[in-house]
Amino acid sequence: MWAVAVGCGLVAVGLIVVAFVVDLETADQTASIAGALVGLAGLAVSVYALRRPGPATPGDPVAADAPVEAGGDRSVAAGGNIRRVVTGDNVSLTTPAATLPQTGAEPTGSPRPVRATGERSTAAGGDIDEAITGDGSRA
Repeated sequence: MWAVAVGCGLVAVGLIVVAFVVDLETADQTASIAGALVGLAGLAVSVYALRRPGPATPGDPVAADAPVEAGGDRSVAAGGNIRRVVTGDNVSLTTPAATLPQTGAEPTGSPRPVRATGERSTAAGGDIDEAITGDGSRA
């Protein structure tokens, strides 16, 4: 970022020097060429930004080959949705897990990792409906 600012500053100083040392017509032609080069560079950066994959947002599907890692004791990681996960001790469940609505979305785009790190942590590439990580009974 700083390199771009310094480069632009040097170009501006160079154009001012050309205007005073040489003549105004040469400075005009030099500025036209510099402007055209900067415009081409901007076009190249725009095309690059449009073609690269954007950051993943919550709820986006995870690609089939995305890394899925559970790194802590009793941790759970899934590339898709999780209906219910229980990592606690002595938990008794009296209700069935809720059913998430099906989105029908197939994993597309670049893979993004799903990592659950730390004891009893839970991570999913999709939605998590219910996560019970504590000890004790539940109603």
